[in-house]
Formats: sequence, C-alpha cells, structure tokens
Amino acid sequence: MNWKRRQFLFLGSLGAIGTGILGWRLVRQNSYTDNSVAIAGKPAKKDLLLRFVSVADTGTGAKGQYAVAEAMNFYHRQNPYNLVVLAGDNIYNNGEIEKIGAVFERPYQPLLKKGVKFQACLGNHDIRTDNGEPQLKYPGFNMQGKRYYTFRRNQVQFFALDTNSNADWKKQLPWLELELSRSDAPWKVVFGHHPIYASGVYGNNPAFIQAFTPLFEKYGVQLYINGHEHHYERTKSINGTTYLVTGGGAGTRPVGRSEWTAYSASSLSFAAYEVYPDRIEVKAIGTDKRVFDQGVIQVKSV
Repeated sequence: MNWKRRQFLFLGSLGAIGTGILGWRLVRQNSYTDNSVAIAGKPAKKDLLLRFVSVADTGTGAKGQYAVAEAMNFYHRQNPYNLVVLAGDNIYNNGEIEKIGAVFERPYQPLLKKGVKFQACLGNHDIRTDNGEPQLKYPGFNMQGKRYYTFRRNQVQFFALDTNSNADWKKQLPWLELELSRSDAPWKVVFGHHPIYASGVYGNNPAFIQAFTPLFEKYGVQLYINGHEHHYERTKSINGTTYLVTGGGAGTRPVGRSEWTAYSASSLSFAAYEVYPDRIEVKAIGTDKRVFDQGVIQVKSV
C-alpha cells in the first residue's frame, strides 16, 4: 500500500489521541548523528556492536527511582555501556525543569560522571510546562531542541518520537518515513513515550498501530521502546518488530498478558540490550539486580 493510500486510510485516526491529520509534506530536518561507540572497562564481547539500556517514567526523585538507578549503575560496573534511552515522563508531575537536580542529575550522578549519555523523548507529563521546551533545551537530555530526531551508534540507528497528543503529526510521520527510507543501518530502533502494543492500564493504541506498524514493517524496524505504562513487557515479534515497555523506572502499575506477550511483569526495572550483527539480546533487570526476563530479537524476522 503506497503512502498516499495509507494516509487516506488513517486521516483523522490520530484524533483519538487528540490530533487530526490534514495533510503533510516531506521534510528533512531534526536529524543528527553520533557514531561514538567507545566503552571503557572490560573488553567487549566478540562481535558486540553496542550495549545500551532503556528506562522510562523515571522523574519522581523518590525511592523507586533511586533503586532502579542503583541497579543501572551496578549493571554498568559489570557490563559497561554509554547510552540510556530515556522514554519520557522525565520530570513529574508537570515537567518543571527546576526539579532536574532531584529527578535526574542526582539519581543518575554515577552514570553521568562516567560519561553515559541519556537520549530522551517527551512524555505527557513533560509537556505540562511550556510544552516541554525547557527539556528540549536541557543538555543532559541530548535532544538539541528537537521534539523528534535521529542518531546513530555504530550499526544501530535510533529514531526518537514525540508521541504526545499535540505532536506535529503533519511533519513528524513523513519525517519518520523519510529518515527510515534513507537509513542504511542494519538495526533500526524507534522510541517514544506512548505504547503501541501493551497489556497494562492503557492497552493497545489502535491509531498508533495503524500509523506506525506499516512503516516499521516496510523499513525493517526491529524494536520499538516506550514507557507510559508503568510495567515491563516484551512482545513476541509482530511482523518483524518487538515492542518493549520499560516504564517501571520509578513506580509500577498492574499488567496482564495478551496473545502476543512474550513476558510481562509489574516490576521496578530497566531493560538492557546487547546488539550483535545478527541479533539483539534483551534482558530485564529488577532492583534486586537480577535478570527476570531475557529474549532475542533477530535482525530479520523468519
């Protein structure tokens, strides 16, 4: 199905999340590249391309956040990494940048001191103050003033999205398709705050399924990472894409299971990824510093 036909089919469907699409044009903006992959510490595993972690719904400054942060720091000592995907709701309750010390700089101080880079996107709580603009400009979130952007680490290209109800869908969706079509990276990872598939309080997002999954399948996106749901959940491969909820960064809510769920848990946790030429090995790690789920994402679905 071509883009124009697909556009027609879900015109207005994103209105379910507060947005109407009236048409758009392709734009080439909001992209930048970071090819640094150096990792200090013990020698890298054979053929390891990149190690990174993800976490979301973190910004409370409370006990749960510190417990997950300590587990992330412990994992770093054992398995050095230099990238954290921070998938939104970075500052509760209203995105107040004056809280940044309490909800980001102090909890993650050990990692920041070691040069670990956080790449953030905006959650629904983050846009309650000045539509998230202070966070876009905050150096520690590495968004460089952009609500959606792309960057590359070795053979992995990441695409950060603004999935909020007031996002500029007229530009963002064509931007995403353009950037995906231009990418020659064998691994493509998209992240945003809101889920596409999930078995928690909010569940699936039909408008996002209609808007995003055809692009993911067409351009070979192997992984989508999100928060918003305060649990951990890893799906089976759905048309070549694994959907991973990593929203237990500071608190939890109940989660069930769906027919496509590989594993789910209402646990304070983060996810760790080791990228190889043919696979990504995923681990879910709790505040007891133990792995409670692990799976493999293939570079191409079979």
